[in-house]
Amino acid sequence: MEVHLRNLQRRLTVDRDRIRLWAFLALESLDLQEAELGLLLVGDRRMRRLNRVHRGQDRPTNVLSFPIDPLPPGRNRPHLLGDVVISLETAQREAKEAGIALPAYLQILLVHGILHLIGLDHERSAREAQKMAGAERRLLRKMGRVKEGLIPC
Repeated sequence: MEVHLRNLQRRLTVDRDRIRLWAFLALESLDLQEAELGLLLVGDRRMRRLNRVHRGQDRPTNVLSFPIDPLPPGRNRPHLLGDVVISLETAQREAKEAGIALPAYLQILLVHGILHLIGLDHERSAREAQKMAGAERRLLRKMGRVKEGLIPC
């Protein structure tokens, strides 16, 4: 299992080791020990550009996922899972609005992004949104943290 973490923003300080550990725990909990994950931490300007180019939405968002080799849950083989991009500026604003610590919210966004990489998508339907929210709660619980009502779907 490999997690490649790059922090391309300079406004906020984050614990890179903790974020990398969360990624390892999430992949392990999903039985994706052979997966390779890219994780990019950016600011709003870069996230806005990515969101505009890839989703046609000219605004920053909290997390984007770019699957490379989608793999159904429960299957384990060496593969490139994809990239998760998190805007730390947006995450900081949203965490403050929700009244939670930024690290707790980053863990939620990371899990959300990884679940998108394995094919779950809350934007397809209400049923899929429920399925994804349940998967997020279960995965966060396995990782030792869950706070109801904080799932970003």
